[in-house]
Amino acid sequence: MHGLENIVGLIAVVVATSVVARRIGVLSPIMLVLVGIGISFIPGVLEVDLDPEVVLLGILPPILYVAALETSVPAFRFNLRPILLLAVGLVLFTAAAVGLTVHMLLPQVPLAMCFALGAVVAPPDAVAATAVARRIGLPRRIVTVLEGESLINDATALVTLRVAVAAAIGEAVDVWSITQEAAIAVLGGVGIGVVGGVVLGYVHKKVENPLIDNAISLLTPWVVFLPAERIHASGVVAVVVCGLALGHRMPTLMSAASRLQMDAFWRMVKFLLEGSVFLLVGLQLRALIEGVERTFWFTMGCLAAVIGVVIIARMVWLFPTVYLARLIPGVRRRDPSPVLAAPAVISWAGMRGAVTLAAALSLPASTEAGDYPRGLFVILAFGVIVATLVLQGATLPTVARWLKVPGDDQTQDALAEASVQHEASRAGKARLEEVAEDAPEGVVDQLRQVALSRSNIAWERLGRSDRETPSAAYARLRREMLNAEREVFRQARDTGKIPEETLRQAQRDMDLEESLLERGDL
Repeated sequence: MHGLENIVGLIAVVVATSVVARRIGVLSPIMLVLVGIGISFIPGVLEVDLDPEVVLLGILPPILYVAALETSVPAFRFNLRPILLLAVGLVLFTAAAVGLTVHMLLPQVPLAMCFALGAVVAPPDAVAATAVARRIGLPRRIVTVLEGESLINDATALVTLRVAVAAAIGEAVDVWSITQEAAIAVLGGVGIGVVGGVVLGYVHKKVENPLIDNAISLLTPWVVFLPAERIHASGVVAVVVCGLALGHRMPTLMSAASRLQMDAFWRMVKFLLEGSVFLLVGLQLRALIEGVERTFWFTMGCLAAVIGVVIIARMVWLFPTVYLARLIPGVRRRDPSPVLAAPAVISWAGMRGAVTLAAALSLPASTEAGDYPRGLFVILAFGVIVATLVLQGATLPTVARWLKVPGDDQTQDALAEASVQHEASRAGKARLEEVAEDAPEGVVDQLRQVALSRSNIAWERLGRSDRETPSAAYARLRREMLNAEREVFRQARDTGKIPEETLRQAQRDMDLEESLLERGDL
């Protein structure tokens, strides 16, 4: 019963905090962490011990899966070089820099264990950076790079952590074993992800019931993650590859009803999981403080050093890799050098999250050489999370405005959409003429008008924004009509003219139509 109360309490706090954060204009992840820290010092309220297995096996797979579903495969492929430089190169660079720094501060701690801490704090969070980037309207390519980095960097960090911990506890580790471990992690993860994408894609194509479709979608992250982990491959890579494969083919795999239901379902799951993760991070503070064996000032000195290295390492790595790569003619022709503001804002988007804390909590109690300050290591990881979230997350919008990061050309986007919509409408009308046959002429004319209307709406977005367009007027008036129609159905249900089932069906049809009005498609 106590566990159920905690779950209900977590959800309630996530919802309430998110509402307040939106009202006052604060980013939800930041506020959730701060609220969690505050609650952690109230005895008897939401005392939740964060089990690393819950995050790494229970929460991480679905979060990564839904992020992969929403990622553009062509954009991911085009930006693969910068994504890998960040997700692999930067993680290893940061792990080494932090490891050497901590070893200088704590020379009695084995170097391998210091590298393990470096791997723990190296990967930016899969949620925080992209949430901030989308919120402040950063260019699409920067968002794609940050998303791609966060999809893969956990795999790099967890493999590095596994190798470092193995060395620290006395297992034989050499170049061959490290290479073998990395190869199994990557190739095994990719292989299982591809197989999962093919098999589950076939299953989705055969299933016609939206509820079954969504149940399969819910199971998918673990269907590929668990087998990958069982053979010591990267479950993260498997989930990402499977998600990319299914997301890219989603228009041809599922019915419209399944896609609509799945979109609504995953949006809710994503909101609750992401919010719970940040709240759980904050709730751990009191327990972590109680586990620190060192003095306050020594702990603060180590924390300041690690935070500084984490932030500076990202900058030191990013700028040379961005511009030195353009010395290669092929890279320069395919991808010219970006303005300085682009790598600058990416270098400041290094917020850490729950994976860092879960990885820290999974550190062993002792090493081959004996005990080490595990409590200090965990509090250092927690401090990096809070500092990067609050410092970088809260100031990223200001930094982006100060750097004057050039945004996407909205006019060009609207023009491209209008052009494609025009072609789509022509294709739809051509198909209509092929299959109309003996259909009533009135029905055919109405469908022709629908195709024309959708094309016109796309072109209207290129016009003046200070005047109500015909489609906007249509949407406004149709909404008023729908409200009146709903009231008639409600009164008919209340007076017993129609059963509840009839009202629900009519309400669903009207809700679907209104959702199209909100987007401007009718």
